[in-house]
Amino acid sequence: MTAEMLGQGFSWFIPGLIFIVFLYGHLKGVRIFEVFVEGAQEGFMMAVKLIPYLIGIYVAIGIFRESGAIDILVTLLSPILKVIKAPTDALLLLIVRSLSGPAALSLTMEIFDTHGPDSFIGRLASTMLGSSDTTFYIIAVYFSSVGVRKTRYAIPLGLLADFASFAASVYIVRKIFL
Repeated sequence: MTAEMLGQGFSWFIPGLIFIVFLYGHLKGVRIFEVFVEGAQEGFMMAVKLIPYLIGIYVAIGIFRESGAIDILVTLLSPILKVIKAPTDALLLLIVRSLSGPAALSLTMEIFDTHGPDSFIGRLASTMLGSSDTTFYIIAVYFSSVGVRKTRYAIPLGLLADFASFAASVYIVRKIFL
């Protein structure tokens, strides 16, 4: 079997899986289109319920960035950067990444424009972007969608995971590229 044949087989996997699900539903007597429309309606209603939370998180991110609070936080946490030998731009990316994925992507593009994608900070930014998630966005959207009001340990653990991802990214990029 050649690689081309294998690639063609994989390209039919998802459509084949969908066909099998539809066939199974049809054989079991499920009214497939009606069930699909019902699910789409529930998904739309969920999206409408999430809009206020999404607007709130984006407004909070805008206020946080424009107020200069991020710059103060970077200044306060810069001694930690010296210990793990990370550039300050990386800490700014860590902070923004926990708040917003699109804002972190935009900041990564700024890093690429300034330093280049093949620079240490460019590779570090790419690694960080792929190995962490938007903690506050996840909590705002997913917790609110299921009605959870008390996040308990989710925020501290999410931020700890973000920092672990940051430290691991610095370590790995230093080991591989320097």
